[in-house]
Amino acid sequence: MTASKPGPGLSEPTTGRDTILFITATALLLVGAASSLSGGDGLATALWIAATVLGLSYSTVTIAVALRRRRPSVDVIAWLALVGALLVREPLAGAIIAVMLFTGGVLEARASARAARELGALAARAPRIARREGDGGLHEIPVSEVAVGDRLLVGAGEIVPVDGRLLESTSFDESALSGEPMPVERPAGDNVRSGVVNAGRPARMIATETADRSAYSGIVRLVEQAQASTAPFVRLADRFAVAFVPLTLAVAGLAWALSGDPVRAVAVLVVATPCPLLLAAPIAIMSGLSRASRHGVIIKGGAALEQLAAARVLLFDKTGTLTRGRPSISEVVTADGMDADELLRLAASLDQTSAHVLAAAIVTAARDRGIALAPASEVAERPGYGLQGRVDGREVRLGKAVWILADPPPAWVRRARRRAAVEGSLTVFAAVDGRPAGVFLLTDPLRADAPRMMRALRYAGIQRTVLITGDRADIAESVGRIVGTDAVYADRDPAEKLAIVEDEQATAPTIMVGDGVNDAPALAAAAVGVALAARGATASAEAADIVLTSDRIDGLADAIFIARRSHRIARRAAATGMALSAAAMALAAFGLLTPTLGAVLQEGIDVAAIAMALTVLLPGRTHTVVLPAADLAAARRLYVQHTALGPLIEQVRTVADGLTGSSADLKRLGELLDRLEADLLPHERAEEEQLLPIVARALGGPDPTGALSRTHTEIEHQVRRLRRCFEDIGDEPEPDELTDIRAGLYGLHAIMRLHNAQEEENAFSLI
Repeated sequence: MTASKPGPGLSEPTTGRDTILFITATALLLVGAASSLSGGDGLATALWIAATVLGLSYSTVTIAVALRRRRPSVDVIAWLALVGALLVREPLAGAIIAVMLFTGGVLEARASARAARELGALAARAPRIARREGDGGLHEIPVSEVAVGDRLLVGAGEIVPVDGRLLESTSFDESALSGEPMPVERPAGDNVRSGVVNAGRPARMIATETADRSAYSGIVRLVEQAQASTAPFVRLADRFAVAFVPLTLAVAGLAWALSGDPVRAVAVLVVATPCPLLLAAPIAIMSGLSRASRHGVIIKGGAALEQLAAARVLLFDKTGTLTRGRPSISEVVTADGMDADELLRLAASLDQTSAHVLAAAIVTAARDRGIALAPASEVAERPGYGLQGRVDGREVRLGKAVWILADPPPAWVRRARRRAAVEGSLTVFAAVDGRPAGVFLLTDPLRADAPRMMRALRYAGIQRTVLITGDRADIAESVGRIVGTDAVYADRDPAEKLAIVEDEQATAPTIMVGDGVNDAPALAAAAVGVALAARGATASAEAADIVLTSDRIDGLADAIFIARRSHRIARRAAATGMALSAAAMALAAFGLLTPTLGAVLQEGIDVAAIAMALTVLLPGRTHTVVLPAADLAAARRLYVQHTALGPLIEQVRTVADGLTGSSADLKRLGELLDRLEADLLPHERAEEEQLLPIVARALGGPDPTGALSRTHTEIEHQVRRLRRCFEDIGDEPEPDELTDIRAGLYGLHAIMRLHNAQEEENAFSLI
């Protein structure tokens, strides 16, 4: 049995008090049993009566508090059983009931104290001090005074105070946010979140958020919200347990009336406890919440967990959900005479002083290519236009076309604009020493794990997937086809998103996934709103029922598995326990159980139901693939090479564009082929020998790497073919020869783009 849960406004019983009561009652029970076995029946009876009176006093207080709050209490059954045990001279039964009563109190108090302790620990480790670079060196300031754009130093072992962008590479312990125990290496230019610990060397960073808008403070608020909700099934258990009181009294009264023996009535009261409902169901639900948090999923209470278990339709936004949510450079188009790497070096050197999201993309691209940056001076921002400054004595401007270009635009600008329009790219134009020098094309790339996530969600039981976005229809349709959605709604504003969610919700329980402020109304309207808060707290995280704290959306599939398993075990534990209690009531009503035996049996039923509920904590079915440490290290090493080859792959198309007319740049073609043979082909062979066996071991099944192996072969064949064609042409190639080579380059580019997408989805998404 357990004491009634306090209502709103009541103070929870402290763990210490309940533990003392439990230890006292247990000691009285055990010492009394020892005295009885040694022949001291009088002392045993006195000790058992004392334990019974202690339990009776406790239940009287809890009932009085519940009545004052006008809340029903199932402790009435315990109170009547204790009184009955004294009246029919069954003090041993009364002592056992008292121990059962305090056991429930201890479990509840410990669960409440643990939740409070975890929240207190989370809040206690929140960063409070930051070290800011300024005139005269470093200055320690309160984290609340950090402003966007400040340069900060994070020492080894220190907690990152606010969200920012790294100026130097180092590794971080991100377990506080993601649950991932392994340190994560972050290169210069990468984003880093507050609350993670610098596990490497001291590193400088630029603040991109203030403290109150950074990731860690948002997660503390989210965990506070997660404490406040009770699952529908737990509320149903409370109501059912209260309804069980009159049924118990009726059965007890009938047993007494038919037999004339009040002992039978007491025995019925003893075994008629709804503990399997009052304890097993909440324990299973709370265990599910705990297990989900290990996968980087904060579920705001049991209600959200139960709704997640019932959901069948998934709706999601595109930007930041299926895509990375931050731009990256897809291509650098340069004016004649300007080298792409040199332009990127100048631009990134200037942009490293800026906290703008597009600046971060340019700096990251330069770091990925291994380009060393120079310090910038005389940096000034032109609001609404861009940034200007001097790098290595050269004047550099970055920004909008109207600030960089003169009319009419040259041919390379028209080509870049056509490509940007087709691919939905952003453009940042660059000028060097007052002359237009090039343009950076930036896109929001699809997450490598998005297609695998969609398959995992269908495997978890999602029957329908819907993409809702404010982006253009052609781009949305393309993304929808890649990830395999059932429906796509493009060009939708927040009100239209809300209407779509409400329509889908009318047919089946829905999940809405988003990460932007404009997603908040739709998240609130869905049965379950899921927000991605890996880059900080937003309105979407506040409106959502579930928050993914890591930057991986496939954790949602694991959360669905956990929710359904928790719900299933909660019902099974409660139903099994109550069925056994009902059977025990029947036995007691027919005189087949004494109060003492009934108390012992009921304690066993309670323990069995709780043990069944705790099985939620055991490992269950998930879609997560865990790689051995050696495989993980090898895959990460190959991924670094894979990323570094991105510019070379885009250069294939650029060289193909230049093979026109009499001015075809054959020298550049030869240099490209040299690089493909020296850099690309050895990497493809290394992937064939090292990466594909790792993927095969991780995924299993019949030939999971066949397609990847085939494209490795095709890439090498196409490079060899281009080399032969290049060697066969003379100094003045025929137009047909150039056409063949240009077609081969375009074909190679397409194959490599497809191959890289397959690798990122099926291989590198595992890390």
